[in-house]
Amino acid sequence: MNSEVVEQCEGHQSLIGLVTLMRMTISGADMGSLGVQLIARAGTDPRTADANALMDLSTILQLRGDRELGLTIQRQALAIQQVYSPPCGLADRGRAAVRLLAIMGEGDLMSNSPIEFLLEEADVSLDIVYVTNELDLPEILPEHDVLFVAIAESEQNIPLLNKIHTVIESWPRPVINSPLRIAALSRDNCYAQLRCVPGLEVPATVRVSRKSLEEIAQGELPMASVLGDGDFPVIVRPVDSHAGQGLEKLNDADEIAGYLSGMENDEFYVSRFVDYRGTDGLFRKYRIMLIEGRPFICHMGISEHWMIHYANAGMADSEKKRDEEARFMSDFDVGFAVKHAGAFKEIHERLGLDYLGIDCAETQDGCLLIFEVDSCMIVHALDPVDVYPYKQPQMHRLFEAFRQMLLSAMQQA
Repeated sequence: MNSEVVEQCEGHQSLIGLVTLMRMTISGADMGSLGVQLIARAGTDPRTADANALMDLSTILQLRGDRELGLTIQRQALAIQQVYSPPCGLADRGRAAVRLLAIMGEGDLMSNSPIEFLLEEADVSLDIVYVTNELDLPEILPEHDVLFVAIAESEQNIPLLNKIHTVIESWPRPVINSPLRIAALSRDNCYAQLRCVPGLEVPATVRVSRKSLEEIAQGELPMASVLGDGDFPVIVRPVDSHAGQGLEKLNDADEIAGYLSGMENDEFYVSRFVDYRGTDGLFRKYRIMLIEGRPFICHMGISEHWMIHYANAGMADSEKKRDEEARFMSDFDVGFAVKHAGAFKEIHERLGLDYLGIDCAETQDGCLLIFEVDSCMIVHALDPVDVYPYKQPQMHRLFEAFRQMLLSAMQQA
């Protein structure tokens, strides 16, 4: 186990933080033993409990797949304190070029933008204040130069984002990412905002009740009348699902009943399926971050299957795929970014967020196909350098652009 982590668990009360815990998990460290030490450090008396230990324990549980217990522990931590200070690049916070305060909400690791990964080596100090529907912003907050709203769009978070907007509407420091703009990032709202952008392919995304899907399955309601811009095959997913959870392609009405039998959800998003495979029969999906409107490539997943997640695309097992990703990254600024510059500009202007992620592809006729637009997509430099040597320079360029965005906001103030 990392010696610094051991020290933290043997009496030092600082937060270990998401980045260190994620690195330890990936490297195969004994997270169970660390969890035991954190439990001992937290104590059993709520009046004297170590909130940092509880928050780290919550993160470990979530990384190990125990989401519900992790969230229970998180709520216990937030009942003790709302402000947390994860370690970033600078040990001496007094030398930070920017003091950043991020607002987050309770929830799992996909409920907020994980900006700790962006600041791992930056001269930026980070404090995180958690706000919930029951917990308001504390009256006393850490001194900061820039405020960053890191809460993700979701059904659960809409009331919280509205609450935050009311509080920070006249904030005395620069604010990055408006809560109301984040709240407008639902899949159907993004379609409404981007549907007419030249060079973009944004299939109509419709919110459909379980009852309506049952009517389609029974032949009582045509799918085309629901979608408006197409028919089967369609992509169906539960509202608020991410990372492919509950996402399936349905080829006809007969497949709906089987899909619903495995789902407890009452609301779903439906959109027509777009066959975006290349001439070689492979699908390619890109994760791109827009920072002040400028696109940065994070990864390219290449797969034989239409539903691509980088973790299941087999990139680590294929030197050929990695070579293609490396070439794509090397040529991105003079190739893909230039080709779709107009579309990226419109996305930035219409959605109005200076930090934004896009999961996308190219259609067979060369349009930018939008899968998802979100403010909380994970961006990191955790991939093993020996397997992905080409990623580190690209990610550091992205991290520097994020830092420059913070500096620019602070200087304009």
